[in-house]
Amino acid sequence: MRLPWRTLRLHRAPVRRASSVPAGLVNFVPACSTTDAHSRDLLQDFVSRAGRLFVITGAGLSTESGIPDYRSEGVGLYARTSRRPMEHAEFVRSAKSRQRYWARNFVGWPQFSSHLPNSAHRVLQRWEERGKLHWLVTQNVDALHSKVGQKRLTELHGCTHRVMCLGCGAISAREELQRRFISLNPDWGAQAGASAPDGDVFLEDEQVLNFRVPSCDACGGILKPEVTFFGDSVKKGTVQFVHDRLAESDAVLVVGSSLQVYSGYRFLLAASDRKIPVAILNIGATRADHLAELKVRGRCGEVLTVIQPH
Repeated sequence: MRLPWRTLRLHRAPVRRASSVPAGLVNFVPACSTTDAHSRDLLQDFVSRAGRLFVITGAGLSTESGIPDYRSEGVGLYARTSRRPMEHAEFVRSAKSRQRYWARNFVGWPQFSSHLPNSAHRVLQRWEERGKLHWLVTQNVDALHSKVGQKRLTELHGCTHRVMCLGCGAISAREELQRRFISLNPDWGAQAGASAPDGDVFLEDEQVLNFRVPSCDACGGILKPEVTFFGDSVKKGTVQFVHDRLAESDAVLVVGSSLQVYSGYRFLLAASDRKIPVAILNIGATRADHLAELKVRGRCGEVLTVIQPH
């Protein structure tokens, strides 16, 4: 059964407000006007009409927990530095690149792993408890949805809290690898630079020369975070599973994503093909704006906390 959605033009109030990031965290949320009441009402109507809501979340959700993203204007990685994220092919072929990656990740891990879910994560978890949210797909690798207790969840690009062996496929906890790093590098230290989105920090090449990287305990293979690096693709089984959950849904809500990466954008194309209505909550423009029947510009936590799942 399809719901009677309408194409709507929304207006933004010019009022500015303070950051939604908790005190003490670096603010990686781009500047944004406060979402006006009319836009919030339209989003409330959209959510209220949905019986089986499919939600896609992106890095814009986690910036409000103090985690930087790649593309946000003025504050994203691409705006702050010329550095680019690790490519899958480079990681696999180059021991030096793996050494650099893991050294940076080792330094950044204590802070990255300590980030906590924010108000938007908590709202989405409550929607699941109330039966509003049918399935949530996150493009984030920070485990914040899991930390808040989300169960109906697919981590589309994996999770930095897990490590996999490229040889035997064994999965282990990232915390265990941290202990192995400490054991192998008792006297190693480095002054960290700026934070990157996926749990590492910026270090100069000469800082990582003596950093030792362990191999898989079981087979001696290469250890890699269980995430989809740039240049790699999401497993076909995962993609099909998400398509199946989408087919069971009657509305799609995008939260905090520009959808520039095809791995997430493809589900908006599928929703359009199935005539499933789409709403987008994001500060900036997205790749799927032309597919949305409702676009609300605003901070995720500020907006979602006033939306009721009835």
